[in-house]
Amino acid sequence: MDRLLDLYCRALKAIIAVMLAVMVALVFGNVVLRYIFNSGITVSEELSRWLLVWLTFLGAVVALREHAHLGVDTLVRRLSPASKRICFILNYGLMLFADALLLKGSWAQTLINWGDRAPATGLSVGIFYLAGVVFGVSAAVVLLFDLIRVLGGDGSEATLVAVKDSEEH
Repeated sequence: MDRLLDLYCRALKAIIAVMLAVMVALVFGNVVLRYIFNSGITVSEELSRWLLVWLTFLGAVVALREHAHLGVDTLVRRLSPASKRICFILNYGLMLFADALLLKGSWAQTLINWGDRAPATGLSVGIFYLAGVVFGVSAAVVLLFDLIRVLGGDGSEATLVAVKDSEEH
């Protein structure tokens, strides 16, 4: 499962890179067309905004897998291993709860907006909200995998802190 999650995150990184390249091409192309040819790409702004939202949610999945989010670990590092384990379980339980709320809301918004069309692209507005669904499912898998590993006794003391140190130290 570890390899599968790593492969999934590698695929997400590639998708994110493609999205970023498309965004740059759309925005730069639109600027050039507006200033030089007094025209533009009609879907550029809307599509760039949608790609940014998807890029952000997919990047958050990768960051969650790599424990790259910001965190304050001053207190947790000073705790005993058993207390670190308890904090880890509580932390992941709260994250799973928040993820479930986000997933439920994103799914509801996807269903509500599926029949609506975006003004410039004509795409379903539900696709915009589907980013939250993809994030919610992916984050739940990552969180559950880490939580099951720790509950099974496989988590080292460094794993229990769940915050990666800055590369500056």
